[in-house]
This record gives sequence, C-alpha cells and structure tokens, in this order.
Amino acid sequence: MKMCGGFKFVLLSLSVLVAAAGCSSSNSSPSAPSTPTVSFATQIQAQILNPACTACHTDDGRTPSSNLNLKSGVAISNLVNVACVCPGHSSVMRVIPGNPSGSYMIQKLEGAADIVGLRMPRNGPPYLTTDQVALIRQWIQNGAPNN
Repeated sequence: MKMCGGFKFVLLSLSVLVAAAGCSSSNSSPSAPSTPTVSFATQIQAQILNPACTACHTDDGRTPSSNLNLKSGVAISNLVNVACVCPGHSSVMRVIPGNPSGSYMIQKLEGAADIVGLRMPRNGPPYLTTDQVALIRQWIQNGAPNN
C-alpha cells in the first residue's frame, strides 16, 4: 500500500497526539493541598473540652448543662449527628460531619445571633481562642472522626 507524504505526516501527528494524551505527568499539575489531621482525643477532648467545657458539661454529681455530657469517652457520641435540646432548635444538629458552619457547636462557640442562651463557654470571656475554634472547625470539616 502506497501512502502519500501528507497522509504519513497526519498519521504520525495523530500517533504522537494519542500517545501524549495517554501519558500522565506528575509535574504538570499542582497536587491538592493536604487536609490537616485533627485528633479528637488528643487535640479536641484533651486540650479544649476537658479544660474549657467539662466544668458545666459533665454528669459528675449532676445533670450536665443542656444534657450535653462532654467527658472523655462519651463526648463524641453526644455531639456528632445529635440534635440539640434547645427550645426551637430541636432539628439543629450539634455537629454535622463536614459542615462546621451548620453545626450548632460552632455557632455556640462563635456567638451566632440566633443561638439559644449565651455564647460558650458560658463563663467567658475569655472564650476559646480563634485557633481553638479553627481546630474544632477543621475536625468537623474532616468529617468529625472518632480518632
């Protein structure tokens, strides 16, 4: 079979184009930024909830405020995908995995306008630091894992 010179060029060009399309180059696109891992047990529970929240939110000798027990071992099961007991907010979830701004916990910590009662921690100021709230936000954004 005899090929015309122009046809060979087009065929060769197509072959190069197809081969190039099939190749992947790890240097051609920037990698997605990594999501910081946040440990519930060591960062949220130990560094934030225990010192700032369990004075009121514990069942040690009393009923915890808002029936929200934040002691080690039970805090996460009382937060994640659990509805609030606040009047008018019973359909609002305390922590919605992946949705920090929709989580009532964040709204209470930041003092959103439509919360029931006071901004938390109740005995603030000082409230939690911006970095502490950001850490809780990141944990929720990461899916609120029990880690």
